Amino acid sequence: MGHHTEVFVGIDTSKSRNAIAIADGGRGGEVRYLGEFPATEAAIRKLVAKLAAKCCHLTFCYEAGPTGYGLYRLLKSLGHDCLVVAPSLVPKKAGDRVKTNRRDAVSLAKLLRAGELTAVWVPDERHEAMRDLSRARQAVKKDLQDKRQQISSLMLRLGRIYPGKTTWGPAHMRWLMSQKLEHREQRIAFEELLEGIRQESERIERLEDAIREVVPEWSLAEVVAALQAMRGIDLIAAVGVLAEIGDLSRFQNPRELMSYLGLVPTENSTGDKVKRGGITKAGNGRARRILVEAAWSYRYPPRVSRDKQPKVEAAPRRAREIAWKAQTRLCGRFRSLERKGKRRTVIVTAIARELSAFIWAINRELMPPRQA
Repeated sequence: MGHHTEVFVGIDTSKSRNAIAIADGGRGGEVRYLGEFPATEAAIRKLVAKLAAKCCHLTFCYEAGPTGYGLYRLLKSLGHDCLVVAPSLVPKKAGDRVKTNRRDAVSLAKLLRAGELTAVWVPDERHEAMRDLSRARQAVKKDLQDKRQQISSLMLRLGRIYPGKTTWGPAHMRWLMSQKLEHREQRIAFEELLEGIRQESERIERLEDAIREVVPEWSLAEVVAALQAMRGIDLIAAVGVLAEIGDLSRFQNPRELMSYLGLVPTENSTGDKVKRGGITKAGNGRARRILVEAAWSYRYPPRVSRDKQPKVEAAPRRAREIAWKAQTRLCGRFRSLERKGKRRTVIVTAIARELSAFIWAINRELMPPRQA
């Protein structure tokens, strides 16, 4: 490789080794595959120093994945540009059926040079730590739901039907513990499942206490407090949304946020024919799920409950105004769509889409907009 002013480097990452390819600047610049190198900090530093000695400007890229953002932070600390690319948005040829580390690295280098790659937002280390804590709580919550489903299935197979209306409350737990099973094997399995539910419930409490403890030290603590003025959003939901989405200021308008969350409809239009389908479900599914769950609360008339009042009073005045505007509009829209005969699942998705716009508006009142 001769001396060049600009070189684009594509990296296909893995646990132990990284495949590296480079593309010289310019449309007709040479593209070369350099080989696979150990995925260690020392090896990366050595490679970057060797490349930097032969060109003036290096730009790196690799796909977001299980290897995380450590490589990004290392390259940035060395003074070079780096993009973490959204894998689902990497252009691929329809007829290409061969996938290797070498081909992936070369393709990334070419696409980076052409400007065809879409970068993801990279959180700082503290934000990533908060995201890990929030996801740990979500994982434990899912484990709890799985264990509850196993007990419900066991009771159903044995013909034990709970006579009450609300399950998994104190009355339901007392009913479960009063059940007498005939066979010893079933009793052991049943008791183990009950003990699993108790353990998962305790884990959720510990994780939620940890979230409450660290939120005041978080850079987005002010936004978390403001979002709790919204109906259907408590501390855990606000932390979950912000931990997954990150800095909302990077979205220039609410439509960008809706698209990022995958809450906009798919479209397959041509000529005079316009055909729209279900939502794209692109982007962050965890944040989308939290918003859809919160949207169910807007089927009720606008009001602020006694438990919600302290959270609303703690929010800034503009956040309170936006939250109340959201209640009146979204409740009315929910009922309007119901009168039109729309399915509730479709209605809730539409409400979640508009709910994300109100969240964007609250963030704009607290955080200055940034250039995309």
